[in-house]
Amino acid sequence: MATVSPSWNYTLHLPRDPRAPGVARATLRTALAAHDLTRLAPTAELLATELLTNAHAHTRGPYALRIQSTEPDRLVVAVWDADPTVPDAFKEGAPLAVPEQDAERGRGLQLVRACADSLGVSVLRERGASTGGKLLWAVV
Repeated sequence: MATVSPSWNYTLHLPRDPRAPGVARATLRTALAAHDLTRLAPTAELLATELLTNAHAHTRGPYALRIQSTEPDRLVVAVWDADPTVPDAFKEGAPLAVPEQDAERGRGLQLVRACADSLGVSVLRERGASTGGKLLWAVV
């Protein structure tokens, strides 16, 4: 009998709706509970929330949440959207811009950088009928 669980992944395609990030967080919690990874939920949920909210606020189309287990106790949280523009926080060597103390926005990707073990971006090229865009990912 195998003692190592196989890797798995889920993708949730989300409409352009302000309720979509909440639906995605609930789905993330359910998937982590099903795979006995609830200990990763607080950090994974924070990362997903910030990436999803960024996609909702700064792009015009649908977006998707992808979660992937690559090894025991490791999780990749990724968000795809159709806009190929890479946020400054994901550009290699980019300094961390600090918003004013009383600013109401601008801390989300800082939280991602601070809480993720690693992060990255893949700019996707269009292929036939599929859309391009980008995939922002963070590892828990």
